[in-house]
Amino acid sequence: MALNSVKATGGNPQESPTAESPVTPTTEVLVVGAGPTGLTLACDLARRGVRALVVERAAGLFPGSRGKGVQPRTLEVFDDLGVAGAILAAGGAPPVGMVWQGGEQQGEYRMFDEPEPTDSAPYAGPVLVPQWRTQEILYARLTELGGSVAFGTEVTGITQDADGVTARLAGGGTVRAAYVVAADGGRSAVRRALGIGMTGETVDPQPMLVADIRIADGALDRNNWHVFPPPGTHPSEGAASGGDFAAICPLPGIADFQLVARFTGGAEPDLSPDGVREAVAARTHLAAADVTEVRWASDFRPRAALADTFRAGRVLLAGDAAHVHSPAGGQGLNTSVQDAYNLGWKLGAVLRHGADAGLLDTYEEERRAVAARMLELSTRIHHGTDRRGAATRQLGLGYRDSSLSLDTSLDTSTATSDTAPRAGDRAPDAPLGAGRLFDALRGPHFTLLAVATDAELPPLNGEMARVRRTADCAPYGPGLHLIRPDGYIAWTGQDEEGLRKYLTSTKLEVLGSRA
Repeated sequence: MALNSVKATGGNPQESPTAESPVTPTTEVLVVGAGPTGLTLACDLARRGVRALVVERAAGLFPGSRGKGVQPRTLEVFDDLGVAGAILAAGGAPPVGMVWQGGEQQGEYRMFDEPEPTDSAPYAGPVLVPQWRTQEILYARLTELGGSVAFGTEVTGITQDADGVTARLAGGGTVRAAYVVAADGGRSAVRRALGIGMTGETVDPQPMLVADIRIADGALDRNNWHVFPPPGTHPSEGAASGGDFAAICPLPGIADFQLVARFTGGAEPDLSPDGVREAVAARTHLAAADVTEVRWASDFRPRAALADTFRAGRVLLAGDAAHVHSPAGGQGLNTSVQDAYNLGWKLGAVLRHGADAGLLDTYEEERRAVAARMLELSTRIHHGTDRRGAATRQLGLGYRDSSLSLDTSLDTSTATSDTAPRAGDRAPDAPLGAGRLFDALRGPHFTLLAVATDAELPPLNGEMARVRRTADCAPYGPGLHLIRPDGYIAWTGQDEEGLRKYLTSTKLEVLGSRA
């Protein structure tokens, strides 16, 4: 079948682009799914010069607000990809919760810690952005980089051989790729075609409704995240409170609110406009008529599940195709975006620079463990046994146990030794000359940071790595720090020989100079 490639357009988020142009059915990476995961990966591959085709079963971009929380670590990813400014302009800080009972305000409820930006973490707290807007921004960035999406294109089968993957399309036709990345959601057709199971649990057996609504002027203010718990309970009790509840959150920059409602007693959500209005009226002091418009609605049952493997040969799973979260705590979209960020540089190293294909094994090694931790966190927050604190911001996640992480020396004689980041840690930002370290890291390259050392360096592949020498860059201690393209420290040491040994032992020999 013909593939329809469409470029991003502005306008109403409910309206999908429809322009058509032919797309070649042969590519280096086939990305299945144009959600936040697939679009992030496609942007990263495009800036690396990797040919990628994104196919999406739906006729256009996702229209709803569902995953609306963008965490600080994800903002750092978006900064590197060139979209953080647009995300911040479209978003806003989470409003303070307001608890209601019997039509009366009971007081404010702070859902999130409110840290201040620091030298090491310029993005302090989460930003609320409706998911449709995040995807629109990523889609626009992808087209700037020369990429496109084939909408209305469904993958129904996968066949692999030693040289690549053939994806079968609904209605006939195939696409041939060196690798396939399944980013097609929690009900991933690619995962099912591969026979990969999902292991997990039902976090809450009661169905939930999520909808984007508009409310009559004056009926509900936009200064608070309005929470309507069951009588006699508090939102901090989470699912343990039982009973029906609703939360209505104003979405920044637009007139919409996001409604989330829980149904108990065997009731099922009615997704019709009248059904959504009735759900609001039954759980809040608002009348059904106060809901002037229902712009999008969906239902789900909160669950936590992890794919049994993130890789089957030349096919890799990312995002919801690999892990499904409760929405509590805003971890699903963020973990998914960071899957793509981890995978993008590795696919680029293999396909563009000839790195050993075994480098791709580290994707599952690193990301599956992180996904498992975030699933546990989301479930605890859903049940009210944990809060939205430092862990939800994801700045503390790292890969110290990864085969790609190695400290060959740790300078215990310096004052910064106890706080200096180690191999596998997220590379913190820091003042660097007249600018910032993040300015030096921005881009698809490795960075070798040489702090207060005259050590000679081995020749490096100039297409893959850059060197930055500085007399001081706290909290980095004296020595050499090799920082990966995804902003994690790969290696720390003191001399050229240690770096050479690291490169040859971790399938990253291609970082060495080819001169």
